[in-house]
Amino acid sequence: MTELALIVGAGQGLSASVARLCASNNMKVILASRNIDKLNSIKKEINAATISCDSSDIKSVQKLFKDVDKIGVPNLVIYNPSMRIKGSITDLDPIQTQQAINVTCFGAFLVAQEASKRMLKRKSGSIFFTGASAGVKGFPNSSVFAMGKFGLRGLAQSLARELHPQNIHIGHFIIDGAINDEPFGEYQTMHPDEIAKVYLQFHKQKKSAWAWEIELRTSVENF
Repeated sequence: MTELALIVGAGQGLSASVARLCASNNMKVILASRNIDKLNSIKKEINAATISCDSSDIKSVQKLFKDVDKIGVPNLVIYNPSMRIKGSITDLDPIQTQQAINVTCFGAFLVAQEASKRMLKRKSGSIFFTGASAGVKGFPNSSVFAMGKFGLRGLAQSLARELHPQNIHIGHFIIDGAINDEPFGEYQTMHPDEIAKVYLQFHKQKKSAWAWEIELRTSVENF
């Protein structure tokens, strides 16, 4: 049976690499984004479906999964959206801060909730979250991003403990470094195709040795 992959927050970088790899492994791919026009090239390339969705909006996420239901229950769901706002704690705009946390963290909860409802009925599936180094260490003038990514990691860790025993595989990917398919120096950036391979490896892990988290960085990245 053909597996179904849903990538939320899809774009031309890592999401496109994951989408291509899934398609090359005979998976049907659905790409969800606020702006689906930017997905036209990858949509045509791999014959993907595209659905408009604001991942931070409850009704929009619910509608997304109702639309996906018409195609099937996803075997793999990947949550990529994040919103980064830099600034001193005294200067940050509270409304923008709330919006950023909604995108980075609350939206992940919404997507995970809808995905898990369906996967639990089928008793299988993978839900993956794209994190960052900001989820394990807070940097100066980056409190908003840290709050969102720390929350995302906490969600993933909690869901792993809750859902792994029920055959739902949770993965949190700490991306520590810049992603670019054209490096500006040897091993200075992470190639999205190589990151995508790790996502698929996680999805294919056998239950006797499931991982819930991995950190990815170049060989020259300080940590």
